[in-house]
Amino acid sequence: MNSMNDTGVVAGPASGRTSRTHRLRGLAVTGSIATLAAMVATTLAAALAQAVGVDFEVPDGGETIPLPGFAVVTGFFSVVGIVIAAALLRWSARPAERFVWTAVSLTAVSLVPPFLSGANPATATALLGLHLVAAAVMIPALARSLRTRTD
Repeated sequence: MNSMNDTGVVAGPASGRTSRTHRLRGLAVTGSIATLAAMVATTLAAALAQAVGVDFEVPDGGETIPLPGFAVVTGFFSVVGIVIAAALLRWSARPAERFVWTAVSLTAVSLVPPFLSGANPATATALLGLHLVAAAVMIPALARSLRTRTD
């Protein structure tokens, strides 16, 4: 009994460019949806934290972080994550694995500033949690997109 494991037809160079464009477009769509979800999740979590008494006052400037500020910062760094994922999709042989390692490392680094800010313990803990909420939304979504786009 013979079995063949052919998975497709060999494509020419033009098809490779189309495939790459399609993969990048899919990653951008997935990343954009995940970014919106992360922005909503972090803003809602910050609102919940405020409702239970977290003031989000940062001692350096003496100002309170406004709720829209959480959405803006989450959106900005989520887009940075999408750009990193796109670069790895383009130039890495194992983009999903490399992305997870990079994103987890950057998330770990992002957990340091709340400790150094001099904020009260409730604010520092809430900020740590918000970083983890954003990471919990973005990292799996982009890693899954990178896996399905390259296998």
